[in-house]
Amino acid sequence: MEITALQNQVDEWIQMVGVRYFNELTNMAMLTEEVGEVARIIARRYGEQSEKERDKTKELGEELADVLFVTLCLANQTGTDLQAAFDRKMQAKTLRDKERHQNNPKLK
Repeated sequence: MEITALQNQVDEWIQMVGVRYFNELTNMAMLTEEVGEVARIIARRYGEQSEKERDKTKELGEELADVLFVTLCLANQTGTDLQAAFDRKMQAKTLRDKERHQNNPKLK
């Protein structure tokens, strides 16, 4: 599924279920909160911190999906074509980083 289809799916959900978008500042705060939840799982499950019992049932995929959902909301409400932006970013990263990563002895 392309990002454009995901943006449309989120917009339809907002119109049918969510009533309206939260304002951009609220969504930015929500995005920050969701990224924090992802960071908590990563730090405890894959990092050096010990995982608390209440966190052991949390799924990384669910938290990443929350980040994606709020990101799509922000893109929709600011008129951002996330597919076009992503395509441009991938092209720029490919041009900028191909030789750098290929020649990085730390990645061998």
